[in-house]
Amino acid sequence: MVKLRLKRCGRKQRAVYRIVAMDVRCRREGRDLRKVGFYDPIKNQTYLNVPAILYFLEKGAQPTGTVKDILRKAGVFKELRPNQTQLRK
Repeated sequence: MVKLRLKRCGRKQRAVYRIVAMDVRCRREGRDLRKVGFYDPIKNQTYLNVPAILYFLEKGAQPTGTVKDILRKAGVFKELRPNQTQLRK
């Protein structure tokens, strides 16, 4: 199963995160399938590759809680097809 989740980068006390599509059996810094975004909690900046995110969501990838909140704030779920609304919960 594929999940959209955060991968920690950056230095000590100054973490930034990549949003990646990853197999659930991989560890946090393990090998990812594809990088689909970037999140900096200190500067509160995000960059999202929306077509890639929509591709993985339509194929059945599940976002983690934090990634789901980031995508909801960016309005990504509004672009999903009507039959994909179960992710809005």
